[in-house]
Amino acid sequence: MYDLFFQMFNDRVSLSLVDQDIIKAYLTPKKLKKRQYLLQEGDVCKHLAFVTKGALRSCVLDENGTEHIRQFAVEGWTIADLFSFLTEEPATHSIEAIEDSELILISKSAHEELLQKVGKYETYMRILITNAYISLQKRFTSTVSSSVEEQYEDFLKNYPDIVSRIPQHMIASYLGLTPSTISRLRARLAVKKEN
Repeated sequence: MYDLFFQMFNDRVSLSLVDQDIIKAYLTPKKLKKRQYLLQEGDVCKHLAFVTKGALRSCVLDENGTEHIRQFAVEGWTIADLFSFLTEEPATHSIEAIEDSELILISKSAHEELLQKVGKYETYMRILITNAYISLQKRFTSTVSSSVEEQYEDFLKNYPDIVSRIPQHMIASYLGLTPSTISRLRARLAVKKEN
């Protein structure tokens, strides 16, 4: 159950077996069924979730009740409402399983203790949060400076394993498009490939 978690951890920061055992004591496995929520908007995000199996999405509803997907997470990825987790204020996002999923959770108290006890955990978290910020900035820049077609092509290039697992309407929501726009983009790209 913990193999993928420690593989991803060691890819970024090499852990001793002692540090690995210390960290493992703070981890909690959790299973979610498809469409089950890990977090609902308005609740405080109490866990960081590492996906060992399955797929999740983080989304927010606007004032009209329209859903906007902000993040996907598949095997090897971490997901949380970081703002809520770090500040202990109500979450602005909901996190829901798109597929039956298996997670490893790190609670806020476990996170704080591990930051103090295991220096390499602190380094790993700094890398994760830095990468999340970079990803967010890239996404924002792409949204304001790239065409819809370029955004869709970037998504396909950067997340090829997600495209086959996530419904088209969710990809549209993530990109801020309608499902019919995604259909037209797919048709255009198919014609490009043929030529």
